[in-house]
Amino acid sequence: MLTMPLRPLLLAGALLFTSAAAHADIRVGIDVSTTGPAASIGIPSKNTVLMWPQTLGGQKAHYVILDDGTDPAAAVRNVRKLISEEKVDVIVGPNITPTAIAALDAVAEGETPMVALAASASIVEPQTDAKRRWAFKMPQNDSHMATVLTEYMSNHGVRTVGFIGFADAYGESWWREFSKLAEVRKIKVVANERFSRNDTSVTGQVLKLMAANPDAILIAGAGTPSVLPQKTLGERGYKGKVYQTHGIATWDFLRMGGKDVEGTLFPTGPVVVARQLPESHPVRKVALDFVNRYESKYGADSVTQFAGDAWGAWMLLDDAARRALKTGAQPGTRDFRAAMRDALEATTNLTIPNGVMNLNPKDHQGFDQRSRVMGVIRNGKFAYAGDK
Repeated sequence: MLTMPLRPLLLAGALLFTSAAAHADIRVGIDVSTTGPAASIGIPSKNTVLMWPQTLGGQKAHYVILDDGTDPAAAVRNVRKLISEEKVDVIVGPNITPTAIAALDAVAEGETPMVALAASASIVEPQTDAKRRWAFKMPQNDSHMATVLTEYMSNHGVRTVGFIGFADAYGESWWREFSKLAEVRKIKVVANERFSRNDTSVTGQVLKLMAANPDAILIAGAGTPSVLPQKTLGERGYKGKVYQTHGIATWDFLRMGGKDVEGTLFPTGPVVVARQLPESHPVRKVALDFVNRYESKYGADSVTQFAGDAWGAWMLLDDAARRALKTGAQPGTRDFRAAMRDALEATTNLTIPNGVMNLNPKDHQGFDQRSRVMGVIRNGKFAYAGDK
């Protein structure tokens, strides 16, 4: 019987192990709301995930997608399953603020970076909170959107505003940022109401808003539930301007709102109005490239803010994975999850469909003024209204 010297055998085994480890898949867990009240947000996100290339940083990637049904408890269960059973290296989602905040403890305990697709800055702030060390997010902070919104209001003669927002973390975040900036712009908030995503009537709140006789009303909601207050305002004869937040930029919102939402003004990411942006806009080229990809698959005028965020998430992970792999850490290990976290935090000048990202230990979102413009609903479509 032929035998092989022990040292070469050991060396051959080490080479085989190294080769196998070098080709281990990067595993990504995705939690989105494809059912429930936030389905109009989660479905475009999932559609985009299905378009993701099968590599990250040049390494083969494996994606696991779960639906949380717009339920924070389900989101936590999903995230824990992705970490403990699927052994993912990074999580993308959840895609609304309450579910993303609910998932923070799980990702911190599992020492697994999370790139949320939800908007509120409370997901990543304050960075002095240890569990938020593992959290990043794609959508613009509400403060970014409230800045361009209040500037637009002020420039267009709005002096008094009525506010109605979700009775959850999204609504509270918008109230906090908007009320602060409205005061700076000398815009008086004359009414402050709340409603729930599952409400079937907001007549009482709308009557209180109208009794205050504001120049404009801001509805701080997201997805199709944001249609209800605006329809009710129309039914009750409100004639002032209606503003919404970037959370409405879904085609289901337009379909459900119909003529009742025509003329609505809202801050938005560049991807939603990419074709109408000035040629000089720094994000236009990347945004338009994604719009063309998405619409070639899902049809004309199908792209949304949330689809753009999900494509940006892949671009962010691809950029970070390339650098994380250079550390020598292997996917599937605690060291690689830590390397991914560190690489995400060191992202510099990355242009994605909704802005340019520069992350650091104090800022896990990283957008600046290049990340938002004003939009308007015109002829049943999202259109560019400008920045001023």
